[in-house]
Amino acid sequence: MSYTLTDIAKHIGATVKGDGNITVSSLATLAAAKNHQIAFLANSKYQSQLKDTEAGAVIISEDMLDSCPTNALVMANPYMGYAMTAQLLDSTPAPAADIHPRAVIDDTVSLGEGVAIGANSVIESGAVLGDNVVVGAGCFVGKDTVIGEGTRLWANVSVYHNIEIGKHCLVQANTVIGSDGFGYAPHQGQWHKIPQLGRVIIGDRVEIGASTTIDRGALGDTIIGSGCILDNQLQIAHNVEIGENTAMAACSVIAGSTKIGKNCTIAGLVGVNGHIEVADNVVLTGMTMVTKAITKPGVYSSGMPSQPNKDWHRMNARLRKIDETTKKVAQLEKVVAEAKKER
Repeated sequence: MSYTLTDIAKHIGATVKGDGNITVSSLATLAAAKNHQIAFLANSKYQSQLKDTEAGAVIISEDMLDSCPTNALVMANPYMGYAMTAQLLDSTPAPAADIHPRAVIDDTVSLGEGVAIGANSVIESGAVLGDNVVVGAGCFVGKDTVIGEGTRLWANVSVYHNIEIGKHCLVQANTVIGSDGFGYAPHQGQWHKIPQLGRVIIGDRVEIGASTTIDRGALGDTIIGSGCILDNQLQIAHNVEIGENTAMAACSVIAGSTKIGKNCTIAGLVGVNGHIEVADNVVLTGMTMVTKAITKPGVYSSGMPSQPNKDWHRMNARLRKIDETTKKVAQLEKVVAEAKKER
């Protein structure tokens, strides 16, 4: 596929500066792009690469235009322009095309128009797949599960029974939705399993990365709000609720029965304790450990950044003496207070 700059400008809402009739067929970085490709500049730390770029065009903001040596698509948010151009030029194949003869589909399954199901996928009884749903090779869709129109599952996704997935969602390979939550009752030195009887309900336009696990509820439901974006290798436990448009980066975990607000950003390797609430518009930076409720919007951190090993050992040695130091400071404060009284 190739498009003229004028076509792309209309698609992304940009203004053409230069020759709008040239065609580009793919995206590339400023440093690597050739004259049949389009690049973008959204981060000022890459501005030094602009003067030497060989790109056929660059998506750029107005304040950078004077430094651009080639054709430009000018807009206020070049990064959004990059995203929209990438969507236009996306050459990723569909997870499946048509219904493969080796797919196993129960007679009671309801299939909408334009459904595609890959080889060796299993769709169990009572499942409902809306129009234009795509199920990749090797997937499992359990009994009475409903998948909304336009949703795509990549290869080897497992969706258990009685799950609801909304419209226009994307689930990457090897993700598991609706597995049992971690529910056990201790008795006489043994663990006794508690059947997980709830569901998972996922809203519209949700994207879920590869190898992520979303547990079903114990009694109520695990709920993922519309517009959420969830990265790879996340653990979302039973009865968790995540508000609309919240983003979670890789390897973060949320323990059971916790409620995350709308429009939150959770960075990588974050851990959130169970049975608490996090307000709307909260940002948790990487490696933050949340043990108590967060009631106000804002940025929260607790992770320890890296530092030279010698500095870390020195600081750790001082931390081991913190109780002793605290006691000495308290004694000194008492002495100072008494001395002031004697004056």
